[in-house]
Amino acid sequence: MKILVTGATGYIGKRLIPLLINDGHVVVCPVRDVKRAESYFKEEQNIILVEADFLKADSLNNIPKDVEAAYYLIHSMSNSAKEFHVLEERCAFNFKRYAENTTIKQVIYLSGITNDTKLSKHLLSRKNVEKALSSKSYALTTFKAGIIVGSGSSSFEIIRDIVEKLPFMIAPKWLNTKTQPLGVRDVLAFLHKALSKKELYNTSYDIFGPEIMTYKEMLLQFAEFRKLKRTIVTVPVMTPKLSSYWLYFVTSTSYKLASSLVNSMGVEVIGNKSNINQLLDIEPISYKKALELAFKKIEQNSIISSWKDSYVSSKLQGFLHEFINVPEYGCFKDFKKRKVKDREIVLDRIWAIGGNTGWYYGTFLWKIRGFLDQFFGGAGLRRGRRHPTELNVGDALDFWRVIFADKEQGKLLLYAEMIMPGEAWLEFKIKDGILYQTATFRPHGLAGRMYWYSVMPFHWFVFNGMINNINKLK
Repeated sequence: MKILVTGATGYIGKRLIPLLINDGHVVVCPVRDVKRAESYFKEEQNIILVEADFLKADSLNNIPKDVEAAYYLIHSMSNSAKEFHVLEERCAFNFKRYAENTTIKQVIYLSGITNDTKLSKHLLSRKNVEKALSSKSYALTTFKAGIIVGSGSSSFEIIRDIVEKLPFMIAPKWLNTKTQPLGVRDVLAFLHKALSKKELYNTSYDIFGPEIMTYKEMLLQFAEFRKLKRTIVTVPVMTPKLSSYWLYFVTSTSYKLASSLVNSMGVEVIGNKSNINQLLDIEPISYKKALELAFKKIEQNSIISSWKDSYVSSKLQGFLHEFINVPEYGCFKDFKKRKVKDREIVLDRIWAIGGNTGWYYGTFLWKIRGFLDQFFGGAGLRRGRRHPTELNVGDALDFWRVIFADKEQGKLLLYAEMIMPGEAWLEFKIKDGILYQTATFRPHGLAGRMYWYSVMPFHWFVFNGMINNINKLK
């Protein structure tokens, strides 16, 4: 069967596609940036990548029409908390218009539980998308999930940040809101097993874990699982804005995403019971079991996808390959080169840069720069990296984004997502036995030039120390 998967490079999409391929299906992936997606799926067979943007109806003409089923996993298409609901509905409308002119028989949509009478803007958008997708030309199957728990999920990473960083918490009152967390393994099972099930055509089901818990209980159980003693005091005085700042400074989320999450976390996410577990023979695992599976993935360095690598956590609005050509004119550069002592050792060090490894020199200064970036609304160093030794195009790497990564060619190019008056690139390249390390900064106006000259003294010894440590023998 030929199956269309939208949101293919997202958290759920990247985990669902291998399951479909293992079943022998051909998977069509419409993506906004084919070059970025190629690095994700280079090991997979039976994948057709098509460049298309569901915000642009004309681009959907590139997608094959001989598909039999589709997964609609598009979500959070914009970093703007003010306009994301408008863009989501536009995407759904464009998808529906495309799907009605194909051979698609079933569309499977992953949404959020929307049973509360007072929905947040985020959850109301999910509900409106479901209405927009409904059609007489194909059958719609909707699964509505609450908090998804799994390695790399935004919920898991936020809880992990809070618990592991704060022994004592004065927290917002929304920590007392009830929810039903669901393991990512079960989410994938529902999506996978629903394919071509005619009894699920034109139906909608809430999917949820076996426990009703408050966010506070989720934090305390996480702490218990990690053998950490934590005390949480909830107070009613934190406004949504203060709560958003609290979440932003404590966790690796952006402020805009934190704001959307806070608005949703005030809404109870309790599912309506149904016979869907029996229909698909799925028995959802407990919250603690979901945590156990998540940490097994982390310990094995086998996290397939992370929300931090999506466009939601990126300040880049265009295609990544638009930033691959580092500008030459009107730029400041810090250029270093060394004769390579051992190519394999050097490449391994370059590919392990950032995250827990650090930046090989001036760790304290990198941390200060990360704190300043976070203070002014940037990502800081909180995002880390998905894997300790692997890098793919599009990966988040502290406050950088991977633009190009080819180990055989010996080249890694990073684009800065930190707050600064200009644009910056950091490139490592090995050619003819020489390691080239180049930091490029394109300033915006006078402020950009003043910024460069103010940090230039630090660059001199930080970048010098960095290339020396990368190139040294063991």
